[in-house]
Amino acid sequence: MMTNEKQPPRRRGFACKQFFVAHDRCAMKVGTDGVLLGGWAPCENARRILDIGTGSGLVALMLAQRSLPDTRIDAVDIDADAAAQAAENFLASPWSDRMQVFHQDIGEFTAACPESRYALIVSNPPYFAPAVACRDSARETARYTTSLEHPQLLRHAAQLITPDGLFCVVLPYTTGQSFIAAAGEQNWFLHTQIAVSDKPDTPFHRTLIALSRRPVSALHKTMSIKTEEGRYSADFKSFITGFYLKY
Repeated sequence: MMTNEKQPPRRRGFACKQFFVAHDRCAMKVGTDGVLLGGWAPCENARRILDIGTGSGLVALMLAQRSLPDTRIDAVDIDADAAAQAAENFLASPWSDRMQVFHQDIGEFTAACPESRYALIVSNPPYFAPAVACRDSARETARYTTSLEHPQLLRHAAQLITPDGLFCVVLPYTTGQSFIAAAGEQNWFLHTQIAVSDKPDTPFHRTLIALSRRPVSALHKTMSIKTEEGRYSADFKSFITGFYLKY
């Protein structure tokens, strides 16, 4: 049956098996970095989780799907549009009753927290050094460390995390090495590092890092996103099987 009624426009976003992430109002769209972090970060035993710089809320939603049914997830973003979109995505998800987003600078959020309470903190943080200003101020905030330098991020995480908690980030590989060094200067200890390449014979381009406040024997691993034949690797598929529609 034909109709002349105008259909609503299809929203830009990313459809997963159990949720949809709209990202048309966010400076940074859904990408592989967030998928890696959300599919990997150890959340199985965490009862309180914090996502710093949540953007569209993708990582927080992936962790909500993977975590215990009573796990509470808070998310923070300095950008008003991103925070509003994350809130909408949370509300439309199956886990809306245990997810909350705060439109705040992480410094303000940290100051308002009465105690260290998060067993897992995750962040897909800005990583470009300050350079020529970007024409899009929201994108500049999301991509450049002008608004959130890594030593500052590490200090806030240290105040918010529980003694046995983990702080997990995804960064470009070379930037990640500097991040680990900066963490050591603030009495963080490397728990896990996974160096990520596109294919087995290509250079590492991303790294997944888990930091602890307690000394541990660090675990070092490598993985590729694709096989030499160009198919998704077993490691990457272990991260995405619960989310990507075609797996």
